[in-house]
Amino acid sequence: MLTHLVKAASCAAWGAAQHGTAALTGRRDETPRDRRRALSVLTFLARMGPVYIKLGQIAATRSDLLPPEWFTTLRALQDQAPHMKPATVRAVVERELKGPLEGTFRTFQMQPVASASVAQVHAAELRDGRKVAVKLVKDGVPEQIEESLRSLSTLLRLVHRGLPRARDLELPRRFDEIARLLRPQADMRNEARQQQRLRDNFAAHPYVRVPEVLPDLVTDRMLVMEFMDGIPAKRAEEVDLPRERLAQRLQDTVYTMLYMHGLSHGDPHPGNIMFTPGGDLILLDFGITVELSEDEKWGLSSFYYACSRKQWDTAVDRFTRHFVEAGTELAARRAEYDTQMAQVLRHHFDINSTRWSTVSYFNDVNKVLRRFNARYTTNFTKVELVFLSGEGFAAQLDPHMDIWGNARKFTDRYSPYMSEEVEERFTETFTQQMPTSLQMRDGARRTLVAPTHIDRYFFPSAFPLFVREASGGRLRDFDGNEYVDLHGGYGPHLLGYAHPVITAAIREAAGRGLVNGIGNPHEVELAERLVSAFPTADKAVLCNSGTEALLLAVRMCRGYRRRTMVAKFEGHYHGFSDQGMVSSWYRFSGDRNRPTPIAGCLGTNPSTVDGTLVLQYGDVPGLARLREHAEDLACVVLEPMPTSVVTLNVPFLTELRALCTELGIPLVFDEVVSGFRVAYGGAQTLAGVHPELTCLGKVIGGGLPCGAVVGRTDLIDMAKSTQDPFRDYETRVFAGGTFSGNSLTCAAGTATLRHLDENPHLYTQLEDRTQRLADMMGEALSKRDITCRLSARNTFFSLNFSHREAGLYRERMAGSNFKATIALAYYMRKHKVYLPEMHGFLLSAAHTPKDLDHIAHAFGKSLDDMLTDGLFVT
Repeated sequence: MLTHLVKAASCAAWGAAQHGTAALTGRRDETPRDRRRALSVLTFLARMGPVYIKLGQIAATRSDLLPPEWFTTLRALQDQAPHMKPATVRAVVERELKGPLEGTFRTFQMQPVASASVAQVHAAELRDGRKVAVKLVKDGVPEQIEESLRSLSTLLRLVHRGLPRARDLELPRRFDEIARLLRPQADMRNEARQQQRLRDNFAAHPYVRVPEVLPDLVTDRMLVMEFMDGIPAKRAEEVDLPRERLAQRLQDTVYTMLYMHGLSHGDPHPGNIMFTPGGDLILLDFGITVELSEDEKWGLSSFYYACSRKQWDTAVDRFTRHFVEAGTELAARRAEYDTQMAQVLRHHFDINSTRWSTVSYFNDVNKVLRRFNARYTTNFTKVELVFLSGEGFAAQLDPHMDIWGNARKFTDRYSPYMSEEVEERFTETFTQQMPTSLQMRDGARRTLVAPTHIDRYFFPSAFPLFVREASGGRLRDFDGNEYVDLHGGYGPHLLGYAHPVITAAIREAAGRGLVNGIGNPHEVELAERLVSAFPTADKAVLCNSGTEALLLAVRMCRGYRRRTMVAKFEGHYHGFSDQGMVSSWYRFSGDRNRPTPIAGCLGTNPSTVDGTLVLQYGDVPGLARLREHAEDLACVVLEPMPTSVVTLNVPFLTELRALCTELGIPLVFDEVVSGFRVAYGGAQTLAGVHPELTCLGKVIGGGLPCGAVVGRTDLIDMAKSTQDPFRDYETRVFAGGTFSGNSLTCAAGTATLRHLDENPHLYTQLEDRTQRLADMMGEALSKRDITCRLSARNTFFSLNFSHREAGLYRERMAGSNFKATIALAYYMRKHKVYLPEMHGFLLSAAHTPKDLDHIAHAFGKSLDDMLTDGLFVT
C-alpha cells in the first residue's frame, strides 16, 4: 500500500506546485515539461516540510513508478534538502552541548555535508583529533512532523470517505502505520541505540560498514559518530566494482538484515548509503528501523523457501499465517483465497520470475487481500517499505538485475537444505566415488527410516556413507574408500573405533553371556567409577542413553520437589524427549532476553512446553527470572559446556550455582556429550562448579548404548524402593530399562573409564591436537579471506560461515550459512574426510598428526572448491 501513498503524494504535490516558486536547483521554465513538473514537485515537497520530503525520498527510489525526469530530480531530496543557516547551526550545537562549540570540537564545518528531511550532517574534528560526523535535528522539525502528519491524516481520511474507489486502498490505516515509523526520526538517542545495534550485527562483515556512535556526545537532538568518508551512492560509477556487483551486495545486505538479523535499516535509499572506492557499503541514518520477531523471521524465510521450491499451497499458508490479518470473510472463502493467492505467487515466482517487479508483486498480493477484506500485518507494511526502497535503489544501480534470482540465492543460503544445483553436482561426484553407499541408501529407503543419519531431522543427509569397517580414527566404505572420521558416533568413540582395551572387554563379557535385568559385577564397578569421578556425587543410576538419563533426572527432581516446571536454556538439546527438545536447536520464539518456550517438533505435548521456563546461557541478569518462578520450579537443566557453540562460561555457571543454592532448586548438568570427553569428570571439573545431578552418556559405554544419572543421595534415592509398595507409589519415582546396567555395556564402559583414568596424558594430547587443527583451519580461512567463526577446545569443533560472533544461540543459528555448512561436509567427503552435516565435529585420541594434516589439506581444498562454485557472497 506504500506505493499508493507515494503515487498519491506525488500527484498531490504536482497539483499544489502549479503556482510554486523556483525549484531548488534554479532551473528555468524552458526545461522540458516533465522536468518542469518534477522541479515544481521538488519545490513543493521541500517547502512543505520533513514528512513530504520523506515521501519524495521514497518516490525517488521508484524509477518503475515515475517518469525518468521525476525520480532523477527528486533524488536531490535524499541528501540536498534545505538546511539550517550557520548561526542556527552553532546555536543548536551549543544548546545540545550546554557549552561553547570550541570546548568539544577543534574544527566544525558549518556547511553540512548532507541534508535530508529531518536532520543534517556536518563534518567536524574533536579536540583529541578524531574526525567525526555530527548529525543535528533541524530546528522546528519535530513540531513540523506532527503538524504534517495530522494534516495528511485528515486529508487521507477525507479522501477515504469521499471517494468510494479509494476505500479499498485503506490509505488512512496504512498512513498511520507509516506515521509510526516517521515520528521517532527526530529522536537522536533512539537512533543512536539502533545504529549501535546494527553496527554490532555487522561487525566483521566482509563489505558492510556502520559508523561507531560516540555515546557521550548523543543528546535528544544531536548524534556524534565516527566519520566515514565515501562515495555518494548517486555517484556509483566512481566505485571500483561493477554496478551489478554493487546491486547484488545491496540486495544481499537488505536481506541479511531482514532474514538473519531481524533488525533492518528501514529506509535504504541512496541518500543513506555510501560506497568505499573498493565497493564496501557504508550504512547511514537509522531514524527508521524495522524489527522482526523470531516468528516473523521464520515466517519470512519459510515462505520464500516454499516459493523457491514452487510449493504454492505451502507458501500461501505460511504467508497468510505470519503476515495477514484475516477476518471472517477470508476464513469463509479460504479455498477461493488460496487458489487466487497461489496464482499470484506462481505468476511472480515462476512464470514471470525473470522479469521480477517487487511493486507489481505487492500490488497483485494486495488486490487479492482486498477481495477478501484482509490486509497485511502492521509489521509487514514496514518490511514492504524496506523491500521497495532497497530493491528500487538496487535496480537503479543495475537496471537489468535479476532481483528474484539474487533473492533466491540468499534464501537458499539461509535454508537448511542444499539447492538443486549443489545436489546435482554432488550426485555426479558420489555416483563415481561411492556407488555402493548410494545403492544401499536407495535400498534402505524401501524399509528403513534412519533419523540419526539418512533421514536426520532438519539436516537430512543426501549422500550417507555406509561403513564396512571402522578402526582407530578412520572409516572404510564398501567401495574401498578410506576416510578420516570427524563424526565419532556423535561423541562416544573418544578412544577411536575398535580400541583394543574396549574390544577385549566386550569379547570377554560376551563370552560369559550377556546378562541384563540381573546383577552383574560390571554394573557395580561402572557405578563406583562414575561416582568417584564427580566430587558431589554419592550414587548412580544406570540407563541406556543420554535421553533416558535426562528423562530420569527431571522425573527425580519433580518427585523430590513436588513441582513440575523445568528451567532450561535456549539451544540446549537434552535428547529427543518432549522436554529435552523445547526451544532446542531448530526454532525460537519471543524476546531474546525473555524467550518464549516453543515445541521442538510436531507431536510435542503442549503442557510440557507450557511447563518450561527458557533462559539464555551466559545471560547473568536473565537469571533473575529464576526468582520469579522459584516456587514452581522442579529443577534447572543445562549443558555447562554447550558443545554446539563450544564455550564454557565459568562466571555464569558460578552465578547460576549460587542462585540455585539460595533458592533450593536442584541444578542438573547435562554432560552426556562433554562428560569424560573434555576431562575426566567432565566440564564441571574444568569450571569448578558442580550440580546436584549429572546426566551422562556417550563415552561411558565405550561406544555401546549407555547412560547414567549421578548425584546427591536424597535425589538419586528417589528411584530406590522403600521396600513398601504403598510408600513407593506415594514417595518414589519409577526408573525402568530392561537393558540398563547390562554386563556387555558396563564391561565396555568400565574398561574405557579405567583406561582414561590411568592415562591422563590423553587429555593434554587431545587438547594440543585440537588447537593445532584449529590453527591450521583458521589459517586456511584467513588465506582465502572467508568469513567464518571457528570455535575449538577439548576435542570439540564448531564451524559457522558467518560474520557474526556466536553470542546467543539463536543469533548463531540465524547467522548460519546452512548451505555452505552442509556443502562443506560433502566437499570434505570428496577429499576423504567424513564430516557430519550438522554444526560440529570431533577429534578422538586415535587421530594422529598425519590425520590432522590430511584434514587441514582437505579443508583447504574444499574451501577452494566452494569459492570456485560461488558458495560465498563477494
